[in-house]
Amino acid sequence: MIPELGHFALILAAMLAVAQSVLPLVGAQRGDARMMGSAAPLAVAGLLAVLAAFAALMWSYATNDTTVSNVVANSHSLKPLIYKLSGTWGNHEGSMVLWALVLALCSASVAVFGRGLPSALQARVIAVLGTISIGFLAFILFTSNPFQRVWPPAPDGNGLNPLLQDIGLAIHPPLLYAGYVGYAVTFAFAVAALIEGRVDAAWGRWVRPWSLAAWSFLTLGIAIGSWWAYYELGWGGYWFWDPVENASLLPWLAGTALLHSAIVVEKREALKIWTVLLALLAFALSLMGTFLVRSGILNSVHSFASDPARGVFILVLLGIYIAGSLALFAWRAPGLAPAGIFAPMSREGSLVLNNLLLCSICAVVLVGTLYPLFLDLLTGQMISVGPPFFNTAIAPLTLPLILGMAIGPLMPWKRAALWPVLQRLWWVACLSLGAFILALAVAGWRVLPALGFACAMWLIAGAAADIADRAGLGRASFRNVLNRARHLPRSAWGAAIAHAGMGVTLLGVAGMGLASEHLAALRPGASTQFAGYEWRLDGVRDVTGPNFTARRATITLLRDGHPSQVMEPSRRFFPLARTTTTEAAIHTNLLRDLYAVLGEEHDGQAVLRLHFNPLAPWIWLGAAIMALGGALSLSDRRIRIAAPARRRREAEATA
Repeated sequence: MIPELGHFALILAAMLAVAQSVLPLVGAQRGDARMMGSAAPLAVAGLLAVLAAFAALMWSYATNDTTVSNVVANSHSLKPLIYKLSGTWGNHEGSMVLWALVLALCSASVAVFGRGLPSALQARVIAVLGTISIGFLAFILFTSNPFQRVWPPAPDGNGLNPLLQDIGLAIHPPLLYAGYVGYAVTFAFAVAALIEGRVDAAWGRWVRPWSLAAWSFLTLGIAIGSWWAYYELGWGGYWFWDPVENASLLPWLAGTALLHSAIVVEKREALKIWTVLLALLAFALSLMGTFLVRSGILNSVHSFASDPARGVFILVLLGIYIAGSLALFAWRAPGLAPAGIFAPMSREGSLVLNNLLLCSICAVVLVGTLYPLFLDLLTGQMISVGPPFFNTAIAPLTLPLILGMAIGPLMPWKRAALWPVLQRLWWVACLSLGAFILALAVAGWRVLPALGFACAMWLIAGAAADIADRAGLGRASFRNVLNRARHLPRSAWGAAIAHAGMGVTLLGVAGMGLASEHLAALRPGASTQFAGYEWRLDGVRDVTGPNFTARRATITLLRDGHPSQVMEPSRRFFPLARTTTTEAAIHTNLLRDLYAVLGEEHDGQAVLRLHFNPLAPWIWLGAAIMALGGALSLSDRRIRIAAPARRRREAEATA
């Protein structure tokens, strides 16, 4: 009965989405207040309907209802409860219901928190979100029904992919989808502005909080996915340029450009056309990533579907939404003339450079990801584009981007001189040069890691220089500087913290450039020397888990003959899925990771792969700091509260 209620709730949500997409839009066109007023109740009702469907699916998983085909395919009675619940979205059908839920939550949020918006604009935004909901709810109902029954009931389920039975993968999809779908709101604002034919400073302020929230969630989602790949797959790295990884990186790059471009619209009413285009492209790349993963044309350890029919359905949705919005953009864009004029050497100019570099990096990643697919389609030739291409092509674009991240915030609006800004950054340049020389000496004269340390110091010290300059350090007494710093806008602190977080991540990446690896085959009691430690294999034993068996090694690390740490890497075998997974053992002190992976056993010897990864934890610590900076900026009331200027002009025009 519960699955039927969930199915009916999805049908009801689709019907409400149709009403949500039509009534407010017609009302805004006619100026009918009652029809426009229906937008908020319809959005909230749609959220309740999708929430009921999602709760019904979770109930089916929690109770291991083997009359539901989706539960049979992805769950098992022996699976721990936490992974039963996370299994709700750990499969194709359930993950699309999660997508629809986040989208409904965004629509309801615009309805509840967008009361300061002009009624016509709010109605159009909610209507566009309703139109997007129609497509995804239709996709679920017609191609990916999660409540389809199976009869007779199966004795038990087949179990979830063992690689996905992990706390990292339980958290990763909701955060990632919050980022993906968050760009649906900025997309809706862009389409609503194009329909209305007006983009101004108030529009830029309304878009900023949504783009900031989406960016923060997407940053956390990507970071947790990278962390999962680091410790679960046993590869010892943090980013592999996997096509599915690239699919999430693309909207992050476009969204970062959108976040900075919206500032120019708000402050100077410039870059209107470009900002609207970025809002469309950020969501387009989110949809494209969904298509690539769900269609099965990409092979990855964390892709879900392999049904081409589903891919065609999403491709049709992609064509309708993106082609339609770009056609509207081509029609309306000539009327969005910029109002603000600025010199190339200015805060606006630095943000334009930021956008050009981010979009260039995005284009490189897009070409590297899609080119093998098109080549296979046209010629049947199979090639792979890996890290050498991406690293070589992106590095020359990343360096000027990093330089501009410290220089741009110190530039005044409209017109600036470069030399005074550089004078205020002299101590930042000295610290960066010192970091470069010190890293060269420590790293054995390896230039690239040393350059990474220098760039990281440039970003961190540059963020501090931004706050110091805003607080008047060197121009006022120390007490006044502290008072000014305490009263700086949260958005200023948030931006500086986010830039510093990028520097911390870059420190981790540079540290990984100094990583080392050691392969050893040891018998119990034997040891090997690596990274200043003696690694002694004490033994390998069998372990039984709730739904797996495992071979677990016990490794004692000794320094100067004294035990300092015990590590237990293992290899798990899941009989139901007939799959073996690697469970790496990691010991960290936040300055370095000692990383051990248990390989195959031959003739009484166990193969151990050992890694020494300097500063590896800082990669994900930096991502958390970036997201914290975004959250701090979002807490600034001046960002979250809509600008009143447009409403005053509308009232004056009505009078």
